[in-house]
Amino acid sequence: MLFKRFLVAAVTVFLFSNVALFAQVLSLKQLNKKCFLYQKVEWHINVKGNWINPYDQDELVIDMHFTTPSGKQLILPCFYVSGNSGEASLWAARFAPTELGKYTYYCSYKNSKGLISQSKKLSFIANPSKDLGFLRMNTDWTFKSDNGALFRGIGENIGWESRDTDDSKYFKALHENPRFNYDFMLKKLAQNGGNFFRTWMIYWNLPVDWKQVQNNKRYVNSEKPFNPSGMERLDHVVQLCDSLGIYMMLALESHVGLMGTGWETSSYNVKNGGFAVTPNDFFASPNARKQYKNKLRLMVARYGYSPSIGAWEFFNEVDNAMYQGKPEDYISHTVVSDWHREMSSYLKSIDPFNHIVTTSISHREIEGLNEIPTIDFNQKHIYCNTLAIPEVITTQKTKYNKPYVIGEAGYHWDWSIDFNKFGNEFDSHFKLGLWLGVFSPTPVLPMSWWWEFFEDRGMMSYFKHIKAINDIMLADSNGSFDLQDVQSVNPKIQCYLVKGKSKSFLLVVNTSAETQTAIIQFANASSLNKNGTEYDTKDGVFNSIQLNEVNDNKVSLGALTLEANQFRVFIF
Repeated sequence: MLFKRFLVAAVTVFLFSNVALFAQVLSLKQLNKKCFLYQKVEWHINVKGNWINPYDQDELVIDMHFTTPSGKQLILPCFYVSGNSGEASLWAARFAPTELGKYTYYCSYKNSKGLISQSKKLSFIANPSKDLGFLRMNTDWTFKSDNGALFRGIGENIGWESRDTDDSKYFKALHENPRFNYDFMLKKLAQNGGNFFRTWMIYWNLPVDWKQVQNNKRYVNSEKPFNPSGMERLDHVVQLCDSLGIYMMLALESHVGLMGTGWETSSYNVKNGGFAVTPNDFFASPNARKQYKNKLRLMVARYGYSPSIGAWEFFNEVDNAMYQGKPEDYISHTVVSDWHREMSSYLKSIDPFNHIVTTSISHREIEGLNEIPTIDFNQKHIYCNTLAIPEVITTQKTKYNKPYVIGEAGYHWDWSIDFNKFGNEFDSHFKLGLWLGVFSPTPVLPMSWWWEFFEDRGMMSYFKHIKAINDIMLADSNGSFDLQDVQSVNPKIQCYLVKGKSKSFLLVVNTSAETQTAIIQFANASSLNKNGTEYDTKDGVFNSIQLNEVNDNKVSLGALTLEANQFRVFIF
């Protein structure tokens, strides 16, 4: 009996040692000699272990564990780089400190049975930097960066880079022009005062989770769980944004990925090794959800270190994915909202940087979606109705008690028409959407689509005018503004008045096709400075103006003349 007990004990020790021998953290190397606040700190990790899919967290999980200078405990997912199962493999960790001082850390390896190995504890010092840091939720009007600076997003959609073959009837050559790449467009956006943009991940652009790619020579097909060419391109885009000080709203999915060619080639389709037989299964299947969580883990591990990820956006226009085919094929509101609830909660739980999280609809409201607490702000897209933007934003933010953003806006959505026939209208609504956003309680100004068209028409320089007023407003704000009453005696003139700490800001808009004259009256004269300035939205200069006294504690800005589609901005 004693011999048997000894034998069992010996076998147990041998098995444990065998596991440790073949599954362990071999080494941990910090690549940065000096570390700075909000900037990338990177490690290479050598790991020996067994797996079929190194991205499947049911098989193995490699994490970095940090103790911050203030004592907070953070866990950072690591990501696979190269190597084979059963041999020494290379993994990486990317982190950005948000506190000054000494961080301690170690790396751990877990498999489905639990902790297998962990490295010894090491440390680094986070030094000061001039970077703004990560964007945080603040008020309906603003985000706030880690360094305390108020932020409002000024920019546009840059949905994707040029494709090899474009299907536009009127703009094929323009859309295929290789200048429409992130390097050109983001540098131009930054040069003109932009600080925010929105872009897609899809099978022709940043196809991280697409094995089959199409219509873009920047990418190649891959049989690996995640596409190396897509991951490497997104590495570049994130680094580019970091260098330019631009934040992105990254749409992780688009409705297009659940339609037609997108669904036929989707990695989540059971035909391609996934778990979903139908697009409904993408949302409903527990195994498909587990597969998607592997993607979210990779996104946090590889890109989450960057403050330039202004927001993770789960879906572009998820409602358009729900209403495809026959009515019996429609995807229910319940399952889509439940998917967002689970995925946003999971993403929040694994993201040590606490990025902002959102999703978007086209125009159909989805029951239960806007109420999800782990969706930080709600969104929709507005076309053909730009003047509705202020009311939509105000109504939605009040109804759901969270900020509201218009992620796409413009004169028209229909890509089959010749925009050149309506060029002036497109330009006017490009400007109008931005100005209405400035004077509405939203942290990101409405973003135009059709980036190639507007760049070709020279419209990107207009962001400078928006920035000029936005900077003055933020300097006179605690993060919010008060909407004030203002009246125009001409019903064809729209007026919007907001008050900061010591200044009031007025937008006067003529969206008619004819020159209009109006007298603008303010009810609360005591809150206004009688001497003010007008900002010329064409030339970018300031001119002095004066309010006129009228009876009943009112003042007026008399006899304003506005040309067709003109905007005038005043500061009192």
